[in-house]
Amino acid sequence: MPVNDPELARRNRRVALGAGAVVAGMLGLSFAAVPLYSLFCAVTGYGGTPQIGGGPAPGVTGKTVTVRFNANTSPGLPWRFQPGQNSMEVPAGQDAMAFYTAESRIDGPSTGISTYNVTPEVAGPYFHKVHCFCFDEQTLAAGQQVEMPLSFWIDPKIADDPNTRNIHTITLSYTFFRTLADAEKAGALAKAGPHVGRRGDATP
Repeated sequence: MPVNDPELARRNRRVALGAGAVVAGMLGLSFAAVPLYSLFCAVTGYGGTPQIGGGPAPGVTGKTVTVRFNANTSPGLPWRFQPGQNSMEVPAGQDAMAFYTAESRIDGPSTGISTYNVTPEVAGPYFHKVHCFCFDEQTLAAGQQVEMPLSFWIDPKIADDPNTRNIHTITLSYTFFRTLADAEKAGALAKAGPHVGRRGDATP
């Protein structure tokens, strides 16, 4: 076969373009995997992630579940974050409201973002979060303290599922992390040296 065969060259180009398309597609899927997985968990309750939105059917109630509240803070975020209540009794099928508080402990603004989950994980599909502060950036000024409300309800069907009918206690956990942008900003100011003020102002 001739070395400079036009047909062979065309086939090679098609193969190269096809391989490039596959690589590009795989790369795109890798970037989309995390948000798609988060959306999947939020919709299905998989992995102990409470479902989002909706509301209980009027007049429908079920057993009472003890909901415990837990708060965690990443070491990189200089906040004091804690639940406003240790636990509460929640009748399934009724709206409930709880609170968390956060307080900044540094001399300057800082920004955090939270994630959440419930345990046991099998209760995730029955724990419905109506409104909360999760996945929204929260910026606190120096020494500022804020109260963060949370509204939720528990599906009465939790008592019908063989995997959850014997669950009487659910733990809701929130973890606050410092946002990447805020952490990078804080690191840049620290590396700038003593001639730069903590709020970015020049110092003598």
